[in-house]
Amino acid sequence: MLETSARLLRLLSLLQAHREWSGADLADRLGVSARTLRRDVDRLRELGYPVNASPGTGGGYQLGAGAQLPPLLLDDDEAVAVAVGLRTAAGQGIEGIGETSVRALAKLEQVLPNRLRRRVSALNAFTVPMLRGPRADAVDPAVLTELAHLCRDAERLRFTYRGHDGTSSRRTVEPHRLVCSERRWYLVAWDLDRADWRTFRVDRLSPRPPHGPRFVPREPPAADLAAYVSQGVSTRVYASHAVIRLLVPLERAAERISPTDGTLEADGPDACVLRTGAASLDALVVHVMMLGFEFEVLQPAELIDAIRSARDRLARSSARAERSRPRTPGDADRTPATPNGSGAAS
Repeated sequence: MLETSARLLRLLSLLQAHREWSGADLADRLGVSARTLRRDVDRLRELGYPVNASPGTGGGYQLGAGAQLPPLLLDDDEAVAVAVGLRTAAGQGIEGIGETSVRALAKLEQVLPNRLRRRVSALNAFTVPMLRGPRADAVDPAVLTELAHLCRDAERLRFTYRGHDGTSSRRTVEPHRLVCSERRWYLVAWDLDRADWRTFRVDRLSPRPPHGPRFVPREPPAADLAAYVSQGVSTRVYASHAVIRLLVPLERAAERISPTDGTLEADGPDACVLRTGAASLDALVVHVMMLGFEFEVLQPAELIDAIRSARDRLARSSARAERSRPRTPGDADRTPATPNGSGAAS
């Protein structure tokens, strides 16, 4: 009996993690016969889980939404509370839980009955969060869950995309993963028209269903997609790039430099390397100086020249300000002393 219960939980987990499974795939994953699988599916239905089955060679099993919330998970009030909390976390990009919230919300909404969905929608529609201010780049949680479903089920996505310059374009992609920072959400996808990987800001994306068909997932552009997106939005997108050695530990630099500002890697216990970009070398100078850390330019050599030029401009500006400043009686006391100590110019 214990083995059967564990197998039922495993079956339920598989059904929640994938939209549709063939009977052969499920039986293989569980290590049982097709007949045992059918009995297990019937047991789940008896417990209230709405497992749909489609006949034929292309058919399979799918977990759907039922008339009531299936037992052994959450009661109605708990389900509403969890869904609202997940929507809030996903919509506000709370650090560390945003992406997990979207995955959990996608699973929950898949089986949430319509009457509970209405309660969740009402709470979200008539609740006003007191935040620091409106965000122009806020993302609709419904869009996030839609994208998460398409990534999970390997279905093509059609959408309208608003570029940085405000122009719109129609895109068709094979979505792979959602990546979140503390400020924005990004979709990593294979762009069919451009035959290459692309990163899209989700707040600039408007889905245009119907979606599909399904596709065979490709090898991702990098093992670490978070680092891949960080490098793309902080470095590759800009005309000027730089590699800077910061003379502070990695942990301290990470407190001030977000993934959208550049990528960091440790360089011993007391230093780290920053890879970043900007629209111009002058903008890079300002960016690096605003960090407030001692640093060493590794690349490019032109950035060193730009820093020297900025230093000379600042020195000339300071000298002009000093010469034009009105003199007061106390200025004599601040006159630098000459080598003989007289304070007078020789």
